[in-house]
Amino acid sequence: MFDETRILAEAFGAIAVIVNFIGYRQKEVNRYRLISAIALASVSVHFYLLGALAAAIGCILASVRNIIAIYYRSNHVLFFFVALTLLFFAYEWWVIDSPWIIIIAYVSSLIFTVGSIVLSSADQIRRWFIFAEILGLIYSILVGSIFGTIFNISNLTSIIWVLLRDRRLQRLKET
Repeated sequence: MFDETRILAEAFGAIAVIVNFIGYRQKEVNRYRLISAIALASVSVHFYLLGALAAAIGCILASVRNIIAIYYRSNHVLFFFVALTLLFFAYEWWVIDSPWIIIIAYVSSLIFTVGSIVLSSADQIRRWFIFAEILGLIYSILVGSIFGTIFNISNLTSIIWVLLRDRRLQRLKET
């Protein structure tokens, strides 16, 4: 049922889920960015081995973006990554004639890129990232990625849990 490439792909996906779980537990933002970059690189390899190039590109760009964001956060970085994402999309769409589902992966990638650099409110970031994670989940399901699906569900669960926790804490402060 599963060939060696599929098993290797899912192994990289499993590593990504575990490393990402560790990343979410970090208190210091740059340590989170670094660990998250490792998880994103691993899930990028996962998608590449599955032949899901759009997600592989989006995740490796996010990995590099996280590392760069440790040192630099500016509009130049934002424009660079948005342009790179759009160039890869154009290449996939017009040159290698990838299917329409790549739109889902690239929109998700763009939301993460813009949100990571432009938005300053953690609450706003989480709300936009819910939408991006849902798009990622849809893409993972469509390409048949077991651990990509688990990765997105894990991220969605973490984001929603934090939003609900923050809402409860805010209500307690108000009473």
